[in-house]
Amino acid sequence: MVSINLGNVEFLLKEEHDFSWLNSLGKVFCVFSQNDSGNFSFGVDDGKEKYFVKVAGLKTVESVRTPEEAVASLKEAMPIYEDIKHPNLIELVKHYSFSDIYIAIFKWADGDCLFDYWNFEKYRENHQIVPPAKRFRRLPLEKRIKSVEVMFSFLSAVSKSSYVAVDFYDGSIIYDFSTEITTICNIDFFKKKPAINDLGEDFWGTKRLKAPEEYVKGAVIDEATNVYTLGALIFSFLGNFTDADIKLRYKKNAFVPCTFGNWELSKSCYDVVLKAVSIDRTARYASIDEFFIAWNNALCAK
Repeated sequence: MVSINLGNVEFLLKEEHDFSWLNSLGKVFCVFSQNDSGNFSFGVDDGKEKYFVKVAGLKTVESVRTPEEAVASLKEAMPIYEDIKHPNLIELVKHYSFSDIYIAIFKWADGDCLFDYWNFEKYRENHQIVPPAKRFRRLPLEKRIKSVEVMFSFLSAVSKSSYVAVDFYDGSIIYDFSTEITTICNIDFFKKKPAINDLGEDFWGTKRLKAPEEYVKGAVIDEATNVYTLGALIFSFLGNFTDADIKLRYKKNAFVPCTFGNWELSKSCYDVVLKAVSIDRTARYASIDEFFIAWNNALCAK
């Protein structure tokens, strides 16, 4: 392992790398170095604007892929950010190859990631720090519902752009507690329709939220899958789960909704979201828009 120091930030790589190319982009003020995708990201300030710089091709410590695989994947992801248009999606500025690496530059989005796993050790050691996920869960219902509406709107746009959301979870979401703006920050693994599960149980996504078909090689991944993912996300935003509940998902490779007693909204809202996470995909809503109509009707009926 090699320790890299860029003045304001320090991190580890498997080997040395010349980061002088970063100087032309501005001053690095933060780093995200623990992604298993093989990407490495920086927050950079050029004195006028802040940017989120994503880099593939470095020999990172946590990656489950080779640098070459990471470069190919990041290149393939760029058309996704160009094709899907939504006001809450992080904005791609430019992307290009540089030597053996690939660089994608986005406009910076203020806020906190709702699943900032790179900080979990810090939270364990400093119990006085409240993680963003817990802060979000403590927000008034109306503010969390507003974020849910962003998810509906965004996933509807994804579908209309002929994509399906893959590896879409709370780690893809930034929430700014001062402005109450929700930003989607990572859609690298989204796929063009039609899509299939080509990896089996290891298909991209967290076991906390994955649909049943996301464990089956050859299974269709479509809008009904996204309905399930969004339903699971809504349960995580508006339901209460113990640590044991979460661990059970990893053990059983299955999301389990909370009971109505641990749900914060009406029974009609609960039933709407429960349908979205039906194990039988034919029992779910056929589309995000259909799901939203049912959700909105249930909210209005409370």
